Amino acid sequence: MKKLLAPAFDFLLFSNVFMSLCAVTQAMVTFHLIGSKPVPAVTWLLFTSTLGIYNFSILITKPVKPEESPYRRVRWFFAHYRLMVTFTIVSLLSLIPLFFMLSMEARMLLVFLSILSFCYSIPLFTIGEHKFGLRNIPGLKPILITLVWTLSCVLLPILEAENLHMADVSMRDTMILIAKRSLFIGALTVPFDIRDLFYDRQSGLKTIPVAWGERNAYLFCQFLLAGYVVLLFLFRNNGFSVDFFALTTTAILMGWLIFRSKWEKNEYYYFFYLDGVLVLQYVVLVVFNLVAQY
Repeated sequence: MKKLLAPAFDFLLFSNVFMSLCAVTQAMVTFHLIGSKPVPAVTWLLFTSTLGIYNFSILITKPVKPEESPYRRVRWFFAHYRLMVTFTIVSLLSLIPLFFMLSMEARMLLVFLSILSFCYSIPLFTIGEHKFGLRNIPGLKPILITLVWTLSCVLLPILEAENLHMADVSMRDTMILIAKRSLFIGALTVPFDIRDLFYDRQSGLKTIPVAWGERNAYLFCQFLLAGYVVLLFLFRNNGFSVDFFALTTTAILMGWLIFRSKWEKNEYYYFFYLDGVLVLQYVVLVVFNLVAQY
């Protein structure tokens, strides 16, 4: 049974389909918190854009010998090169009709996010013979990831829900939602940099773990999650609501998973358990609210 499921599981994780589902469920969290029904155009666009951009990022950073990469994800991806190229092209082309289904404000936001996303990996800059992208600028990598994810999964749903008169979110609550999701996503990016600590040091990439050390990086994650819980309490002055307890539960779980990642260097742990918290957030929200009704 395990031999049959393993290829499907590898496809789900390493083709970035699971990461795309993470983006969709993060938008669903936002729709729930602002009291709006999901907007299909937004969820579909987040799925296809995440799939296309993540795959594109891997394709343009192809190593000389991908089959010898220390990362299982890279070896799998380029072993299925044609399929991944097809996935990427179809995903990016599907963005065209979805883009024109959104409001002008949302389109402007998407143009900005697209520029950031593609500049993240494309080696646009040159110093001597060394070419690099925005991700290689010291300290910028986690900020860019957090910014793109937060604006995509928080601000984009809010803009569309308000444009369709499905929600009315004050500027204060919008800023709190953006700030708290930034803290959550920011905490999630650090363990991946800790995992890559050795390779980042060799390549000269200045990440938080490289600059501060592994122990301080773990403590920084917990500090971000503590700030996230505080902002949960402040959102819409709801205090100890059902949503507060649901999302605090996932924050505590994520804090534990981050500490456990200290000795769990398995790629499946990072791409399924850690990233999976993004999906689990919405699942826990739904479960807690269903229980509260009875």
